[in-house]
Amino acid sequence: MNALINRRLLVLLGAIAALVLLTGLARTASAMSDFQEPQAPAAAPAAQAGAKPEAADQAKQNADKPYEEVAYRRFPVVGSRVAIWSVAQLHLLFAAFVLAVPIFAFIVEAIGYKTGDVRYDRLAHEFTKLLSVSFSLTATFGAFLTFMLIALYPKFTNYLMSVFSPTFLPYVILFFFEAFFLYTYYYGWGKFHPLVHLGLGLGLNIVGTAIMFIANAWLTFMTSPNGISSKGAVLSVWDAVHNYTWMPINVHRVIANVAFGGSVAAAYAAFKFLQADNDEDRAHYDWMGYIGNFVAISAFLPLPFAGYWLAKEIYAFSQTLGLTMMGGAFSWLFIIQAVLIGNLFLAANYYLWLGMGRVEGANPLQKFIKYLLIGIALCFMVWATPRSIIATVSEIRAMGGSSHPILGYLGVMSAKNTAVNILILTTFMSFLLYRRTGKTATVAWAKKGHVAQLAIFASVAIFVIFLGVYGYFVEATVRIGLSVPQVLSVLFAMISITAIDVFLFRGASKTGEVRWGRIPVISQYVLIFIAVTFTWLMGLMGYVRSGLRQHWHVYGVIRDQSVDAFTPTLGFATKVVSVTVLMFFLLIGLVFWISSLHDRPDFGKKARTREDSEGATGVHGAHSAHT
Repeated sequence: MNALINRRLLVLLGAIAALVLLTGLARTASAMSDFQEPQAPAAAPAAQAGAKPEAADQAKQNADKPYEEVAYRRFPVVGSRVAIWSVAQLHLLFAAFVLAVPIFAFIVEAIGYKTGDVRYDRLAHEFTKLLSVSFSLTATFGAFLTFMLIALYPKFTNYLMSVFSPTFLPYVILFFFEAFFLYTYYYGWGKFHPLVHLGLGLGLNIVGTAIMFIANAWLTFMTSPNGISSKGAVLSVWDAVHNYTWMPINVHRVIANVAFGGSVAAAYAAFKFLQADNDEDRAHYDWMGYIGNFVAISAFLPLPFAGYWLAKEIYAFSQTLGLTMMGGAFSWLFIIQAVLIGNLFLAANYYLWLGMGRVEGANPLQKFIKYLLIGIALCFMVWATPRSIIATVSEIRAMGGSSHPILGYLGVMSAKNTAVNILILTTFMSFLLYRRTGKTATVAWAKKGHVAQLAIFASVAIFVIFLGVYGYFVEATVRIGLSVPQVLSVLFAMISITAIDVFLFRGASKTGEVRWGRIPVISQYVLIFIAVTFTWLMGLMGYVRSGLRQHWHVYGVIRDQSVDAFTPTLGFATKVVSVTVLMFFLLIGLVFWISSLHDRPDFGKKARTREDSEGATGVHGAHSAHT
């Protein structure tokens, strides 16, 4: 009876929600029509007998009124910019998730095929379950964004279409191929030979990446236009596509999408872990969360290097844009970025340290955690220190300027590049300690291998710090160039130490078994925190990239003449990003819920089971009474 009442209540609530949605859409359409130019009829009716001369004159003016192209239309309540901003950000977040999940699902499935471990196949299939609904939401928000651009910014949209019209047909064809590969890959699980199925996954990743590359061309052209004349005429479509920031954005987004997708998949695993009611499910989702987080952090470590490349190309295209980004209106936003990324590093390391407790027995490596924590905290403080601070007049006079006489030295790029590189090295060492927990190297050269790894780590750390200090004594152009050897040295350390570690612990003896699911519950909230922080960071940095243009639709070519032609304040931008992130997680929660319906028993089967149970109870009762 209660179940019936609940179902009726859900139906009633669904009807009310649908009615509210339709009412809101109708009111929005009505409000938008008030901002559109009135359209004259094709032929004005003849003036009726006895009509006033003023009415006849008005009818004649309406009949002779020429068509005028509307440059802008106003979206009700929030305005056109915020409406486009929110929808574009939601589309981007879902697109990043849909592009990232197939990458590591394909990798995990390939590992499962190679090793024969069915856990990896189950894990890849569970990741892919999230794609079906997410793909539909991505397409929906993409169509919504297109319609809103045409309606609210028709003149600017027409210009972009005139420049990139040759790319539209390949984009649509690739979109159909992506739908084919995605649904065949998901619904064909276990129906094809494993190699055929892996081929479908590879095709899905190639097509999805190609779609992203085309869309990135439209996006980056607005910031660094190329292939056009000084008046905006198209000279070369390929040059327009291959502009200054196109390839850096492609690389940056591929890496960022994998990190973001891995974090959201780990959050899904944490969500399922917290719901699990038996040890077997907790063990599975603990392992799933670990894999998702491992993918996210593995992609996150090289992400700052791709960011350096993007910033370098922005400087190369326009020093004005570069100065605006790092030393102008957006400089304080990078302090927020530093705090967010620092929190990501802390959370990622904390999760790894908690994960060491999965291994039974004594863990002698845990004694090194306090030293890693000290190093991370120091680097975090350096990275979050601003060059100039907000202070009163008396405080500025006491300091002798807007920069602190001592801490001001930590606000320049020499210190920050050094801090982030040491942070990356420290996080890498945390993962290395986690990987070694419960194992003992048995190869003959074990001691020499440990010494070699420690020597590489120490020499690279000293080299990175040396270059950071040296940057204070050279001019700006040389200082910027020093970031390249810092990055390369850190990459060398990570690759070489990993290579030694693989051979060092081959055939290692185990001092304890990994007990999946035996991890503090707080670790799952850490995974959710990482996913939320990643999403918030993506939204904030998207605002920076778009906001650099300031009062330009296409930088230096098409000026923004609308009422929104101003740079939003940092407080306003963070509010918009926060609301958008909240909307995304409400929707991704809906995706999680819909995906979980697959695991529930059918309604008919549940009803039959209940009837059988009641029948068995009745028979048993009758038998007892007879006895």
